[in-house]
Amino acid sequence: MSARIIQLPEWQIQQDTTIHYQSAPDTLVQDTLRMQEGTLADSGALVIKTGEFTGRSPKDKFLVKDSLTEQTVNWNDFNQAISPQSYGCIRDDVKTYLSTLKEVWVRDCFVCADPRYRLKVRVISEKPWTNLFAYNMFIRPAESDLEGFAPDWTVVSVPGLHLDAKRCGTRQHNASVVSMSDKQILIAGSGYTGETKKGVFTILNYVLVKEQGVLSMHCSANLGPAGDTAIFFGLSGTGKTTLSADPNRKLIGDDEHGWSNDGIFNFEGGCYAKTINLTEEKEPEIFHAIRPGALLENINFFPGTNRVNFDDAGITENTRVSYPLHYISNAVEPSVGRLPKNIFFLTCDAYGVLPPISKLTPGQAMYQFISGYTAKVAGTEAGVTEPKPTFSACFGAPFFPLHPGEYAHLLGDKMQENKVNVWLINTGWTGGAYGTGHRMKLSLTRAMITAALEGKLNAAEYSNDPVFGLAIPDQCPGIPTEVLNPRNTWSDPAAYDTKAKYLAGLFVKNFEKYASGVSAEVLAAAPKA
Repeated sequence: MSARIIQLPEWQIQQDTTIHYQSAPDTLVQDTLRMQEGTLADSGALVIKTGEFTGRSPKDKFLVKDSLTEQTVNWNDFNQAISPQSYGCIRDDVKTYLSTLKEVWVRDCFVCADPRYRLKVRVISEKPWTNLFAYNMFIRPAESDLEGFAPDWTVVSVPGLHLDAKRCGTRQHNASVVSMSDKQILIAGSGYTGETKKGVFTILNYVLVKEQGVLSMHCSANLGPAGDTAIFFGLSGTGKTTLSADPNRKLIGDDEHGWSNDGIFNFEGGCYAKTINLTEEKEPEIFHAIRPGALLENINFFPGTNRVNFDDAGITENTRVSYPLHYISNAVEPSVGRLPKNIFFLTCDAYGVLPPISKLTPGQAMYQFISGYTAKVAGTEAGVTEPKPTFSACFGAPFFPLHPGEYAHLLGDKMQENKVNVWLINTGWTGGAYGTGHRMKLSLTRAMITAALEGKLNAAEYSNDPVFGLAIPDQCPGIPTEVLNPRNTWSDPAAYDTKAKYLAGLFVKNFEKYASGVSAEVLAAAPKA
């Protein structure tokens, strides 16, 4: 714990309020236990419940629409506008609420591992476990860094505050509000820690692109023995965390990165991993990171024990753990890397249409990046077997304030400048759609990615898929040749053709809303529906 004492009169925090500043992790654990808001798992990790919200509430996330953002933000269902007047009302309510608290926790930290782009962030929280989350997830400053610390951005988390929706201009009693002008993120009514993480990610996706020319990315990244960097984009369930956690490569980060003119850098100082169905065998690094200092959210124990039942989704499927990056044995410190040699777009195509590996042109790469496609199995309801397509621009639409075309063109420029190989990897179905075919074996996917990383596909011959135009290699070390072309794996090629055209139509329909903001090269990369 820092010996420094700070006052926060601008937030109406009273002089008789105890301000816990830069508390050590074990102190935050003890504070949580003292308040009877958590328990210890047998591993020593702190277990908490986030309350009413066990995930982000995207319909209650707002950006202040003012002179700075009115013409720059891509206003849509994710980037919802709130007036400066409503923001002022919420800010006043937050201050009033803070003035009633007997204790608050304050954490000063950094984001962006590259010091040239580093921002100072102050997190003020009602709960000690929110402060522990900030300690785990953001970059921890040295004591000397705290001298005269003046935050660039402030995050305030008050889950106990229920807003008056009508008076504050919100949808309901909770809201996460970002003011680019005031450089503040206000989180009221929700204890879900991911709101803090993704609020900071949202502002970086605006500031770095607009002010620094740095491409912000929702991706994982790792480093090979020769110093080559690889980037993995992918929505939930596509294998982003699993495939980037390669024992033969060092982890730069698992979720959020920037691409500058001379390298890749992690935004964060920790990992926020899903734990549903976690096993030591499948995810050993994550499993062993669940130890003292780690924060487990919304999990259940086996009855009568404090041993975590990772298969129990009784509270939520979105069970999570946060821990510092150094809990991973092969993490890079500092978490930076050279310019990337290979980029992988991961998709779990439950239609069984896309090839397991294909090489993209720059136009195709930007098209796929803006599309951000995956397809999930449509739940467990009896009789429902049709996959559900999901398109999320830039592989993380809820967190990107600008038009997807701005990120895509920046990606395209950097890819061409650095002659980066871009690969589309289907970790989903082969031999037919879900219900007929089967999921691609993880061992085969790993082998294909390894072949690409080691340059073993450079000499391969490629043929173009007639519908999606993707370049499919005719051979890959360790992979049966018939697996590479998905049409060859279907017992009924005509059925494959029908499903391929159907999926192509979904792509084209989804892309209509982005067409006006992209180049002719990107538009020409659309599949032929």
